[in-house]
Amino acid sequence: MGITDAEIYQFVQIESEANLLSITTAMDLGDFEADNSVSCRLTSAVPEVCMAEDCCLGIDEAGRGPVLGPMVYGICFCPVSKKEELRGLKVADSKTLTEAERETLFQNLSDAKDFVGWALQILSPNTISTCMLQRSKYNLNALSHDAAIGLVQYALDSGVQLKEVFVDTVGPAEKYEEKLSQRFPGLEVTVRPKADSLFPIVSAASICAKVARDHAVKGWNFTEDLGEVDTDYGSGYPGDPKTKAWLLKYLDPVFGYPQFVRFSWSTAKNLMDGKGFPVYWDDDEEDGEKAAVRQNNTSMLTYFNRSTGSTAHGAAHQSHRFFTERRLQGLNTL
Repeated sequence: MGITDAEIYQFVQIESEANLLSITTAMDLGDFEADNSVSCRLTSAVPEVCMAEDCCLGIDEAGRGPVLGPMVYGICFCPVSKKEELRGLKVADSKTLTEAERETLFQNLSDAKDFVGWALQILSPNTISTCMLQRSKYNLNALSHDAAIGLVQYALDSGVQLKEVFVDTVGPAEKYEEKLSQRFPGLEVTVRPKADSLFPIVSAASICAKVARDHAVKGWNFTEDLGEVDTDYGSGYPGDPKTKAWLLKYLDPVFGYPQFVRFSWSTAKNLMDGKGFPVYWDDDEEDGEKAAVRQNNTSMLTYFNRSTGSTAHGAAHQSHRFFTERRLQGLNTL
């Protein structure tokens, strides 16, 4: 008796789920999922051959532009003598591949663990926003450069005999190449635009980074009490209508967004400015309450002066869930 279309479909579904399970096992995001407010490093085992032969290493990232989710920096390395074998795995720029193709290629890289290794730095949205919004500015390019440098140093510290490093540029390629060459004088560094389409080792790093980001976004653990979260947030890029709709839906007028959102992106800041409650943040340069009055605004300090159970306008006051969830109460006297 022949196999029906339904049976074939069920078999394909089971095979797909099995492949996804093996990929998830190869790239365990458990540490990051346990606390996605901080950055996390994931690594494969280092093949013995990589500690015995001259190796090449590629660097690329995934998720630089989205307003949602982490940015992931990835490296992939293999012996120089194995470049053709790596090319034989048919790796390509992750942006040109479907999700299913990326998953398959990552599995191929994992299966080639006798000569291929990788490492990832997952930069949480909270880390990105905190760095970019701190008083001493730390922009995205500097953050990206430091993530790449940290991963190269990890490979060296792990005993990988690095000889060549290929990098997809962030900022001017010549300046970035000079920076890396000065930091790692013993390495032959090549920085090029679109390096992920020029060098297979960079393509491999691109695939690892993109697969990790896809899994992190899909399995995002919302620590905030948002109820049943709508996960139909589109691509996460600022111009995506679905992403914009999601940002509007989950904007809290007082506390802004869950940590899934990069507060430092202009898309998020503009929505908070337009839809959130206006508040003047006190600093050392000017008396906060006077400045707030001058700007027809509200000083943060006034919230600490209000009597329990009423607002500045005398209306009944109900504590925000931020306070009730943490069992916080107003302090009237010291």
